[in-house]
Amino acid sequence: MTETYVLDLHEVDETRTALVGGKGAHLGGLSRIDGIRVPDGFCVTTDAFRRVMADVPSIGDRLDRLARADPDDREAIRTLSAQIRRAVEGTPVPDDIAQAVTGALSRHGDPAAARAVRSSATAEDLPTASFAGQQDTYLNVVGPASVLRHLSRCWASLFTERAVVYRQRNGIDHRTVHMAVVVQRMVFPDASGILFTADPVTGNRKVATVDAGFGLGEALVSGLVNPDVFAVRDGEVVARTVAAKQRAVHALPTGGTREVAVDPRQQRQPALTDAQVVRLVRLGRRIEAHFGRPQDIEWCLVEDGFRIVQSRPITTLFPVPVPVPVAGDGEPENRVYVSVGHQQMMTDPMKPLGLSVWQLTAMVPMREAGGRLFVDATARLTSPTSRAGLLDLIGRGDPLVRDALETVLDRDDFIPLLPDPDPSGLLATDGAPPAPVATDPAVVIELVARSRASVAALEREVRTKTGPELFDFLGEAFEEHKRVLAHPLSLQVIMAGMEATWWLNDRLQEWLGEKNAADTLSLSAPGNITSEMGLELLDVADAIRPHPQVVEYLRGIGDEDVPQGPDGLDGLAELPGGAEAREALAGYLDRYGMRCVGEIDLTRPRWCERPATLVPAILDNVRNFGPGAAGRRFAQGRQKAREKELDVLSRLRALPDGDRKADETERMIDRVRTFIGYREYPKYDIVRRLLVYRRALLAEAGRLVRAGVLSEREDVFFLTFREFHEVVRSQRVDDGLLRRRKEEFRSYAALTPPRVLTSDGEAVTGTYRRADVPAGALIGLPVSAGTVEGRARVVLDIAEADLEAGDILVTTFTDPSWSPLFVGIAGLVTEVGGLMTHGAVIAREYGLPAVVGVDRATRLIRDGQLIRVHGTDGHVEFLPSAAGA
Repeated sequence: MTETYVLDLHEVDETRTALVGGKGAHLGGLSRIDGIRVPDGFCVTTDAFRRVMADVPSIGDRLDRLARADPDDREAIRTLSAQIRRAVEGTPVPDDIAQAVTGALSRHGDPAAARAVRSSATAEDLPTASFAGQQDTYLNVVGPASVLRHLSRCWASLFTERAVVYRQRNGIDHRTVHMAVVVQRMVFPDASGILFTADPVTGNRKVATVDAGFGLGEALVSGLVNPDVFAVRDGEVVARTVAAKQRAVHALPTGGTREVAVDPRQQRQPALTDAQVVRLVRLGRRIEAHFGRPQDIEWCLVEDGFRIVQSRPITTLFPVPVPVPVAGDGEPENRVYVSVGHQQMMTDPMKPLGLSVWQLTAMVPMREAGGRLFVDATARLTSPTSRAGLLDLIGRGDPLVRDALETVLDRDDFIPLLPDPDPSGLLATDGAPPAPVATDPAVVIELVARSRASVAALEREVRTKTGPELFDFLGEAFEEHKRVLAHPLSLQVIMAGMEATWWLNDRLQEWLGEKNAADTLSLSAPGNITSEMGLELLDVADAIRPHPQVVEYLRGIGDEDVPQGPDGLDGLAELPGGAEAREALAGYLDRYGMRCVGEIDLTRPRWCERPATLVPAILDNVRNFGPGAAGRRFAQGRQKAREKELDVLSRLRALPDGDRKADETERMIDRVRTFIGYREYPKYDIVRRLLVYRRALLAEAGRLVRAGVLSEREDVFFLTFREFHEVVRSQRVDDGLLRRRKEEFRSYAALTPPRVLTSDGEAVTGTYRRADVPAGALIGLPVSAGTVEGRARVVLDIAEADLEAGDILVTTFTDPSWSPLFVGIAGLVTEVGGLMTHGAVIAREYGLPAVVGVDRATRLIRDGQLIRVHGTDGHVEFLPSAAGA
């Protein structure tokens, strides 16, 4: 195949990234848009780069060493990357490449005219990773010899330290990235800057922002000056800040650039007029439409108009759910979406199969964006009847979500109030609250028995299904799944426990000044499957503790050292006491092995598949507790709850109308203790079903691997349930789709999902409206009463937890799989959570002071730092004596 060393910009477009890199491809695409002016130029292709790299001494060995370097070992990366850059710059440009470049210079005007020489890597300006500023650009390069010299410098800049680290952190192989170089006629602008076609801070797609300064854009990029900033919406400048621009960067006649002082009379003049800003944004909208997503655009203003010198996707924006047709005439176009992950304590991205199965089994429709799920709350917010109820319900669980919703609702009729719809058209969950249920433990027993029978039937029947028949069966199973979740009696029991909790907290604060009294009154409530899971791991520790060789064996293994699945426990049987330990752990996995971190995502490996995940928690229990700890802890909690009940009732009876207040309170305490434990059971039921679905789907994926349709079973995780069904039917898979999905999933991991998202793309996080905390304290939501001081242990992976008695667990979020750690800690701080999310419920069950929803807790609190958790008032203090880890 003939190699191509030079291509003019008008010869390339976005389909030629492999040959001219991201910047070159986008510039070629820009040059084809009507009304968009791009400085004339050409691309030195990646063929030229590969040709030169083949001549660089020892390049293969150096790239191998670079690939093995730890991304956090900056000294090693700095040394290796500098060696590679020197070697690349020291390699002569082959004559035929040099001739192609000088010929192109002549073809595009005076060869001695000033040029911009700009790096254009193949892994650059991508939808999932922009690589902005990672490689080098050289302005005002004068003469062919200088252009060739800077061509080598651009090639070498593929291996700057910052570019190498960026690639490693984004999982990009250095050998797969190649460098093209764009050479363009130099533009000498009056003003320049950056246009974002969506607000890069809020994410609002309808607001464009323009940063502008005098001279070349290097003054803004380097931070030499503060830019003028304009915000534009609907063709109008809606906000502007004009900065004092004391310095600018201008080109030198002999080449290169220099800083110059701006005339004092001009410093506070705007770099652009409002009319110019609006015209620039119109151009930006045209570019955005061409590329199909919001853009980060570099522009220059010369006497006769704007020149566009670069456009790349804005990769930091959280995606917006794909719109669906509105339910009826008159319903607003604007939509408001509430995060599901913040309620389910799973804000990590989910793979497509996990997302689609959750959507197919959920009680309400859910929309996907950025690998996360959202519920469209618009219909309930437009109804006067349901708006207040929804805000009250959400506010009790997570005040940040309520505040975010109120922030949106306060804005210019974004979601107007409309007449109440016909109640018959509302979702079941949008109607009146569930009817009261009699305080009878038999109701809970009946619901649990019904759930177990349904799961047992699912397990029996799914074993006989394969191929397309399996997917038809699972479609029916998903409907049964939803019927169990939406059973009216189950919803009544859940609401009865929650409403009784809220009643106790509200009334006892009003009558006795007690904050969060229900936290103590609900200690050791019976029937809580998640708290039982934590306590039963203490029983597993009791079976292991007497056998030193078993303990030593567990200390010596890691998640990768032990065969996965039930057979991974076989090594225990050969040790003294190992059979007993294996039996205890196997029994635990039989009851709880369907759980794992991020368990709502069917694609996550389960404890029963990776039992070694539990080893750190088991060893913590062996070290920190004595025999019989589970029974003692449960009994102590029950005793504290009883003592609190007697105290509260006694104090109430001493009040005016005290007998009535005490009788009502006693009934509510009984209701809480009867029903609050069941709050955890539906999630347990869901996760048990997910394991059944997972096993059946992985078995089907295994058949596809054996048939040569898939390379590995886990590839199906990047297909939706319906796509998986089609692959099974057709015995064909789109490998390109799998690759794109995997790239998207990696990019989603870098995004932080908002609690509330609008159809404009605005991410709204909400704020706590409180002033009753000490200076410097971190504010959160109080979910479990009490105050505790201790060492903060910042844990991001449950398998790496190393906790001592009295430690305070600090993490991003805790789903039920974290509950085994709760028995050994003194307090809890999380970044995500609400009053009735699982971590909060279990913290109350165990009597742990807990504060959740603490923004950036894992970054602001250092591992080992001494902190005080105020679980009653909802804040975390840093103690002065803390020295850190």
